[in-house]
Amino acid sequence: MAEERVNRRLAAILCADVAQYSRLMGSDEEGTLAALKAHRRELVDPLIAQHQGRIVKTTGDGLLIEFASVVDAVRCAVVVQSGMDDRNADVDEEHRIQFRVGINVVDIFVEGDDNVGDGVNVAARLEALAQPGQICVSATVRDQVGEKLPICFVDLGEHTVKNMARPIHVFRIDTGVEAAASAAVQNASPVARPPVRASIAVLPFQNMGGDAEQDYFCDGMVEDIITGLSRIKSLFVIARNSTFIFKGRAVDIKQVGRDLGVRYVLEGSVRKGGNRVRITAQLIEVDTGTHVWAERYDRPLDDVFAVQDEIALHVVGAIEPTLRQAEIERVKQERPDSLSAYDLMLRALPDLYVAMADEATRALELLDQALTHDPDYALAHGYAAWCHEIRFVRAGQSPVEREAAIRHAYAAIAHGPDDANALSMAAFVLAMVSSDMATARKAFEQALAISPSCFFALGFGSAAFGWKGEAERAIDWGERARRVSPFDRLLYGAGHGLALGYFRRGESDKAAEAARLAIQVKPEFSLSHVLLAAALAQAGRLEEAKVAGARALALQPGFSTRSLCSAIGVPPALAAPLSAALRDAGLPD
Repeated sequence: MAEERVNRRLAAILCADVAQYSRLMGSDEEGTLAALKAHRRELVDPLIAQHQGRIVKTTGDGLLIEFASVVDAVRCAVVVQSGMDDRNADVDEEHRIQFRVGINVVDIFVEGDDNVGDGVNVAARLEALAQPGQICVSATVRDQVGEKLPICFVDLGEHTVKNMARPIHVFRIDTGVEAAASAAVQNASPVARPPVRASIAVLPFQNMGGDAEQDYFCDGMVEDIITGLSRIKSLFVIARNSTFIFKGRAVDIKQVGRDLGVRYVLEGSVRKGGNRVRITAQLIEVDTGTHVWAERYDRPLDDVFAVQDEIALHVVGAIEPTLRQAEIERVKQERPDSLSAYDLMLRALPDLYVAMADEATRALELLDQALTHDPDYALAHGYAAWCHEIRFVRAGQSPVEREAAIRHAYAAIAHGPDDANALSMAAFVLAMVSSDMATARKAFEQALAISPSCFFALGFGSAAFGWKGEAERAIDWGERARRVSPFDRLLYGAGHGLALGYFRRGESDKAAEAARLAIQVKPEFSLSHVLLAAALAQAGRLEEAKVAGARALALQPGFSTRSLCSAIGVPPALAAPLSAALRDAGLPD
């Protein structure tokens, strides 16, 4: 006769009971039963359902619950205990209902509607070891949860319990932020010092709604922001396990920054209303307590994950240039004799962003000092390459400048394969002054693979592809750059790419609009006026085109279309119509 197959499966089992239930019932039976029912109805049962749990068995004061996921089981237990703390805040100790919880991962077999197995008994023994309001778990639970949740495990050692042949290794879950923060600080230096480069901690966003589903949305979005910021090579980002210990607690931003050793802290909140969600975010400088950046996002919640990804991308894209400018302002106050390679690089940026030959020369002096400090500094090589490219294009097309630009660009790629900004600068320079478009394209794509919100890749990539006549990619990347960082002081690069892309497609009105965007960002940049003149001439608006052309010549008296197209290597398919339009606008060939 064939042996009947036993239905077995792995599951996380949670056992819970009410501490001192007999005493509570003896003191006030009706009040205790009413309070317990209210806790179950209003808090416990909804949270079990939200965390995909199944109540297997109930007793007068106890619950046996099965979860397919051990993380869900632990998260549910933590949220329940936290909720009970809040509900008991105004109840005197003699009448408080407090749960003890035990969790184990077990290989169970099913007998009717019941779960059977030694592992279930272990969960019950763990619950008995817990103090009121506490959660005890097995070593298996601790190993499987690992660092997936913002909690700490306290090792209680091995315990011999009734009807168990082997001791149970027990861990207690500790969600106390103060204790965890204290331990983190004690394990570091007494007062953590910020690292040399820019540093940031992203605190868990406050869930203004309170429901667990929204909590997942908040946490997921913050984790995506941390991941995105971590891809910025020049930025030191505190890991989520160190910042999530502050979840659900009122904190002093300055103290958090000092404890974690960062210069900036990002905090925010999420509020859901109907089918819409409002997210606010604030970037705070720790030393001064000032808001460096703040933004509010209102979005429909048609696709939760799409909204989560979109907001994370926007926040990361906005924070990078904001921090860069804040760091530039900070380093202006430093003594020249105390500057590191990072500080020297920051001091070079204001001159470099002018993108004209004289200013590029001043920036290059600082970048050369930075590279003397650190010859392998990829981003300094990338910026040095840009300086030489500026001097080559706008100051006589010297072969020496071109060779230096290419040399630094390849050095940036060699030393910064994981630095999106360095790769982007190198790619832009190679696209503009070398024939190695294949390497440029690969470096741009590698930069975006590392950091999808990298403004340097999107903005400068748009400009590079625009000058090479690749209209579709120039427009696509330029629009993405505008969305990622709409107020970036380097947005003129994306404006150039958009203007060239739309000009190439014959959409002159859109080309003129993009050129005006570049002028708005940087009115003194002659090339933006050149592109506006070309777009207006293409549209047949010659009087306006000549005004724009005259402005370009006033800013750069030695401009000629042939010189520009030759320096950049503009392909004939773009150079011919561009030259014709600029000729109509009164600019010299």
